Amino acid sequence: MNSTEEGIIGNQYDAGDIAWTLASTALVWLMIPGIGYFYSGMARSKNALSLIMLSCCSIAVVSVQWFLFGYSLAFSKTGGKLIGNFENAFFRGVLSDPSVGNPKIPDLVFMIFQCMFAALTPALAIGAAAERGRIVPTLVFIFLWTTFVYDFIACWTWSSNGWSFVMGGLDFAGGTPVHISSGAAALAYALVLGKRSGDQKDFRPHSMSNVVIGTCFIWFGWFGFNGGSALSANMRAAMACVVTNLAASTAGLTWVLLDYRHDRKLSVLGFCSGAVAGLVAITPASGFVGPPASVAIGFLGAVACNMAVRLKHYLKYDDAFDVFAVHGVGGIVGNILTGVFAQASIAGLDGVTVIPGGWLDGNWIQVGYQLADSTAGMTWSFVVTYLILVIMNKIPGLNLRADSEHEHAGLDLAELGETCYGHIDDKIFAPQVDVGEANSGVQSIESLGGEVKIGSVSTLGRQQSAA
Repeated sequence: MNSTEEGIIGNQYDAGDIAWTLASTALVWLMIPGIGYFYSGMARSKNALSLIMLSCCSIAVVSVQWFLFGYSLAFSKTGGKLIGNFENAFFRGVLSDPSVGNPKIPDLVFMIFQCMFAALTPALAIGAAAERGRIVPTLVFIFLWTTFVYDFIACWTWSSNGWSFVMGGLDFAGGTPVHISSGAAALAYALVLGKRSGDQKDFRPHSMSNVVIGTCFIWFGWFGFNGGSALSANMRAAMACVVTNLAASTAGLTWVLLDYRHDRKLSVLGFCSGAVAGLVAITPASGFVGPPASVAIGFLGAVACNMAVRLKHYLKYDDAFDVFAVHGVGGIVGNILTGVFAQASIAGLDGVTVIPGGWLDGNWIQVGYQLADSTAGMTWSFVVTYLILVIMNKIPGLNLRADSEHEHAGLDLAELGETCYGHIDDKIFAPQVDVGEANSGVQSIESLGGEVKIGSVSTLGRQQSAA
């Protein structure tokens, strides 16, 4: 290598690893509006736009926080066992030095990849507050929560100085920092806000197409979420993609069959929920297990999350989109099963990583490490989230819950002044509606039995006061 080549910044890095990590960054970014669409479809139409808006705003708020000090708190190379320091605040020194995740990619690439994980996590948590949580306080909460919850857990899980990392906990792509933390936060948020007002029978998905589109974005992006966590274009990344897809497929089918036992229907919502549960459960294990184990993890994750969703109705808390049941419970199940199924041979596919494995490799203590990490993450997230919310609720202007009038009208109109389906609402709320081209007459909403069909589009024809 001549002196000119040696002087090029970043010349020592692997271009393929950089390309794969940057591509994975874009895939994870796509998951965040996917969460918004997933949540908006499960909400009532009068709150659909606000949920998409909040998901996108999560990217913006966390990106600023990550620049100010978030990345430094989570991944500074001289940080402590619990939290980092301000060494890299304002991205100082974050350019061409080797990253803490892979010496073949620079800090700059690792930083932006991890930023997407930080932005995605609060977007998951705020689903519990859907249809009743005010938007501006939610944005403040995202900033505070990322600082006092996510950054701490990410540090102890993934930083080379973090206590869980040093202990030997295995978490490839975010079982604790992303899923357990967001699930526990969602539970705290639901308890502080209280239940939504209105008849529970009205709390049904208004757009299954949005739910399916959101699921597709999430599933598609998860290849970058798990596969990209290898931080290298190698066989370990390929295996992570394979087991991710297999676990999601197994879990989606399992959830459908579980629901079929009760309802004798093949539920689209059930398939989407199951697929997400499988993706959650495989996340911590995706860089440590092979295909047979991923089938078991997908199946057991779906069963556990399905039971948790049903348990919610007995415990009577209003987690609007079952964030705790899917992400919290799914994350715990995935973490524990990682301790069971992790194999040194799979982790070693990158040619670098050496681990003692899990129970399959005779390392019996690994499940204990996983339980310790899961318990600490759940406890920290729930307690700190609860404190943040209680304190915010006492500050003038930051009260969390919308007033009853705004909640009844819907947060889209009350706080955004816009609606998701304004052009359709105008037709629905008109005194009479022209229906299709096949019927030449004009029919009232009531004569259609509460459903208005405009061309090929079917929408709910409820009275404006109930929408």
